Amino acid sequence: MDGCTDGLGRSEDDLPKLVDEEGILESDREIGTFLKNAWASEPAIVASFGIAIFATLVPFVSPYTKFSGMINQAVPYTYPVPVRDDGNMPDIPSHPCDKEGPSLEWLKNL
Repeated sequence: MDGCTDGLGRSEDDLPKLVDEEGILESDREIGTFLKNAWASEPAIVASFGIAIFATLVPFVSPYTKFSGMINQAVPYTYPVPVRDDGNMPDIPSHPCDKEGPSLEWLKNL
């Protein structure tokens, strides 16, 4: 033995080659071959899968998602119902138009 083993007693010559002479992984070459053959036989299905993958990934990198989330946090989930204040309701604003909760000033400054 040459001394180069994988810990299981196999030498480098016994191990499968994962990288070819050009430095491309065999799995990448297989994926490329698969996509090439699939595009040649069924381009509509390959295109639909490509669009679906793109549509799944775009919301995670879109600034629209960030700002819509910030707006949704600032807007109350339940809106106040006009109630006549008798002076004994500290958690209810005295008028329905009174500002309560987080401000949306940051949205005006964009």
